[in-house]
Amino acid sequence: KNGVDFNSSLKIYVSYFTLIDWLPSLWVETFEDLLDEQLDYEDDWSFQFNYRLTNELTAQEKRRGWKISCQCSKAQFKCGSCGNSWFSARVTLLFHYRLRRGRGTVIMRPLGQSCRNCQDDNFYFPGFVTKTVEDILIKVFSKIRKNCYMENDENNVPNTEPSTKRYTKPHESSLCESCLLGICNQDDDNETCV
Repeated sequence: KNGVDFNSSLKIYVSYFTLIDWLPSLWVETFEDLLDEQLDYEDDWSFQFNYRLTNELTAQEKRRGWKISCQCSKAQFKCGSCGNSWFSARVTLLFHYRLRRGRGTVIMRPLGQSCRNCQDDNFYFPGFVTKTVEDILIKVFSKIRKNCYMENDENNVPNTEPSTKRYTKPHESSLCESCLLGICNQDDDNETCV
């Protein structure tokens, strides 16, 4: 009666609070969907996961052409023990990538967070919406074009200006796997961690 559509408002409320799980298939499928559009080359590229990836390269890895990209984003977590869920505006994703002899490889590691309620030293993987996955991968593709194909690619990256939105909760370093590994840069407003 007052012009507010209750059903639409309810759908927005429900979708905002719907828990998003860690879905490796979302990353692989999105990578494959964006590949031809983002890398207009004849090289074959693959996308993999390595949950022990580090933010350093050995001399041998450097000689073999490996590069690193570390991206920060927002995501949602759910504790596997107590079911608690939380949102974080500082989620770290580590990528290694290289192009060698016509074959490109991207390896990803999502870094987790622990539950404040349980504090059981278990790190849970972040859940992302599709749009966020696309934005992160477009930034990784930009790094690939710059470092593997020597393109100057400043115009093809999603907006990387620091957000004017400020999150009021402090980052809890003791619950952040990235902080404990020395990767997280919580004072940096930029979305690129390293």
